[in-house]
Amino acid sequence: MKVVVFDTNVLLDLFVFNDFRAVHLKQALLEKQIDALASPKTLEEFADVISRPLFSIEAADQEKILLQWKSLARVLDDQGLLPSPWCCQDPDDQVFLDLAFTAKPCTLMSKDNEVLKFAARAAKENIFISADYKSLAL
Repeated sequence: MKVVVFDTNVLLDLFVFNDFRAVHLKQALLEKQIDALASPKTLEEFADVISRPLFSIEAADQEKILLQWKSLARVLDDQGLLPSPWCCQDPDDQVFLDLAFTAKPCTLMSKDNEVLKFAARAAKENIFISADYKSLAL
């Protein structure tokens, strides 16, 4: 089973926007074909982002989204994460790199340019970083 880390922007596509390009990923999650990883910090960030007025998501719907994601993800403790050798300027992004580094070999699906710039270096550590939803072979 593929180990996958999804960053917040990808989670928005999966659970908020229901992006047609990510339908196969959500289906794989629901069918437990992916070992999706999260941590308390990544869950907190996702909760913070979907609560922003920009998305106009009612509190009850936010809770449903979070509960669904939590039910599909395997949550690793933040204190147990290994620090990745690549440093993002944004600590909210860094946790995704640390999570992927801890779980290697794995795939990190991210739409964040700050994370994507580490793709070549991460590949040497058996971490595949991509924004292309089609690249995740299931």
